Amino acid sequence: MAEETARLAGAASADRLGALAFTLSSSFPGVSSAAVERGELVVRADKDVLIPLMTLLRDDPQFRFEQMMDLCGVDFPARKNRFDVVYNLLSVSLNQRVRVIVTTDELTPVPSVHGLWPCATWWERECYDLFGVLFSGQPDLRRILTDIGFEGHPLRKDFPLTGYTEVRYDPERRQVVREPVSLTQDFRDFDFVSPWEGVLTLPGDEKAHELRQIMKKLS
Repeated sequence: MAEETARLAGAASADRLGALAFTLSSSFPGVSSAAVERGELVVRADKDVLIPLMTLLRDDPQFRFEQMMDLCGVDFPARKNRFDVVYNLLSVSLNQRVRVIVTTDELTPVPSVHGLWPCATWWERECYDLFGVLFSGQPDLRRILTDIGFEGHPLRKDFPLTGYTEVRYDPERRQVVREPVSLTQDFRDFDFVSPWEGVLTLPGDEKAHELRQIMKKLS
C-alpha cells in the first residue's frame, strides 16, 4: 500500500512539473527550453529576461518558488558563452523545485537577483570570486572566499591547479608573505619500516614473531 501511494505521488509530481514546463516554454518569451530532466524541472533562459522570469517563479500562485537555495557556476571554456549560471529554487508550499540556467561570457554581466532574494548576494559574490562572472546591479560585488590580492578565478577550467602565488608565514620577517608558487622540494629519505616492528609479541602473534626472527637471521 505504501509503495503504491509513493508511486502515485511520484506520478502526480511528474505531471505537475510537466505542466509547469509546458507553461513556461510556450508562454514566456526568452525561455529557450523547459523540461523535466531526471525528475527535476530545468528551465534554460536568456539572461535578459532573468528578472521577470524569477519574479514570475516567485510570485505566481502556480509556481510559488519562495526560496532561493543556491546559485553556482559551471565553466565550459570551448563555448562562446563559457559560463552557465545556475539558480536552484524551492517551493516550500508546493513541495517542488526548479533549476534555472542562463549563460554568459567573461565580460557580459548577469542581472543580480538580490532584490528578489537578499541571500543571493552571498552566492553572487562567490560565483564572481571563483568564476569571474559579473552581476549587474549587485552593490557588493567583491571577493568572498579567496584572500586579499588574489589574482584570477580558481574554478575556471584554465586556472592552473597550483595557482600563481603562495601565501606563507616568514619567521625571519615575522609576517605573512606572498610569493610566486614553488613546488620544488629537497630529496627526502622515506623510512618504510613499520613502527610496530619493535613492539613486544602480543598474544596470538607468536607465528609472526617467529617469522620476524627468521627474517632477521637471514638478513
